[in-house]
Amino acid sequence: MDNNTENLFAKMCDKQEEEAFKYADKLAEIGGDEILNKLIELVKSDDIECVHLAARALANIDNNQSALDTIMEAIHDNRNRHQNGALVQALEGFDLSLKFVDIFRIYLFGNFKSSLLAKEYLDYVEFDVTPRVIKKVEKHWKHFINNSKNDEGFEIKKAEVEEILSEIKAMFEE
Repeated sequence: MDNNTENLFAKMCDKQEEEAFKYADKLAEIGGDEILNKLIELVKSDDIECVHLAARALANIDNNQSALDTIMEAIHDNRNRHQNGALVQALEGFDLSLKFVDIFRIYLFGNFKSSLLAKEYLDYVEFDVTPRVIKKVEKHWKHFINNSKNDEGFEIKKAEVEEILSEIKAMFEE
């Protein structure tokens, strides 16, 4: 990696840099496997600000699909649970068609922002859904039911999930 690229990474992760996002965007613009792989490594780091910036860059870099599983792992990581909204937002830069179960889990178990974004993906992304995917979704739904307070928020989510499940099951009955 050349000095210019290393300098961009350093500035992106610099806590004193007020416009670090510009360096993330510049790295995405440059692209390439070397930058992609370094960004993937940064998503695995403990520095949540750097993780968010790396995810932002990955969402905008060309040929980024190989980074999707790493971002999903970061989203589901308990360390990031209460601050993963930016990671979920970065998913808009990826092909999510094979990630229905992951998006559904984020919708059920995510914080407010993550859940809201995941619901939008569930509503507007075209997913490849199979009977196996439906079984996995139902398993996560049962887990959610058994581990949630039966309050007003639960009732709203229950109505939405029942609608989602009935719509995807109907696809297989046609």
